[in-house]
Amino acid sequence: MSDPAAEVVKTTETYYDSDEADRFYFHVWGGEDIHIGLYDDGDSIRDASAKTVTRMVDRLHGWSDETRVLDLGAGYGGSARALVKRFGCHVTCLNLSQTQNRRNREMSADQGLSDRIEVVHGNFEELPFDDGQYDVVWSQDAFLHSGRRETVLKEARRVLKTGGNMVFTDPMQADDCPDGVLGPVLARIHLSSMASFGFYREAAGRVGLDVVGIDDLTPMLPRHYAAVRSELKSRYDEMVGISGQVYVDRMIEGLGHWIEAGEAGHLAWGIVHLRAV
Repeated sequence: MSDPAAEVVKTTETYYDSDEADRFYFHVWGGEDIHIGLYDDGDSIRDASAKTVTRMVDRLHGWSDETRVLDLGAGYGGSARALVKRFGCHVTCLNLSQTQNRRNREMSADQGLSDRIEVVHGNFEELPFDDGQYDVVWSQDAFLHSGRRETVLKEARRVLKTGGNMVFTDPMQADDCPDGVLGPVLARIHLSSMASFGFYREAAGRVGLDVVGIDDLTPMLPRHYAAVRSELKSRYDEMVGISGQVYVDRMIEGLGHWIEAGEAGHLAWGIVHLRAV
């Protein structure tokens, strides 16, 4: 019998390894960063994305060159490089896509950071690390791709030192989201549901993580997807030449579904800060 959650992992890996997706995320979404940004008027996607990293960093204290960070779903490693440049810490980037991992290694080498950044191919539902190794578990907009989100939290708790911090963002459904309204969004991630702030509060307690705080930044979700769609439309011919018309047209349509659901109040997004107990 096939395992639906395992099939989602494989589908996600295949998608992000594709040339079409890699070219889109690298050239349009933000280059080094492929997560939702925090926007002020006039901000580019890249600038807004960097502000998210800063906001997450500022939730934590005690950073040093001895801090060990595990970035789950690290993408191209932009956040890892930002952390290393600011604090000199060591970051392990765990990521499912070998295509993104190659870019991560190349950019880290080009910036002289390979000695502080390790890139590991893997699945955050089954972490290939010993217990209690990390001071910080970090993730940005990755857990939505898991069909076993409580397992992800449990694994994060396992590899965290007691007293260590987990800080992450995730596109979610609103706690009061009506049934049946997220079909087009869920079809994009090949799952039947998303997490919510309420889910993370409850699941954290079950796996040994205390909720330190949650920054509800939901308005940024539709604003970010609108910015990405606008950028993609403005560079339509260029991106068709890079990623193909079928991919670009589907992406424009898919981004529209996220924007509509966000503006309707059916989605949520923000920074979740947990601590290992």
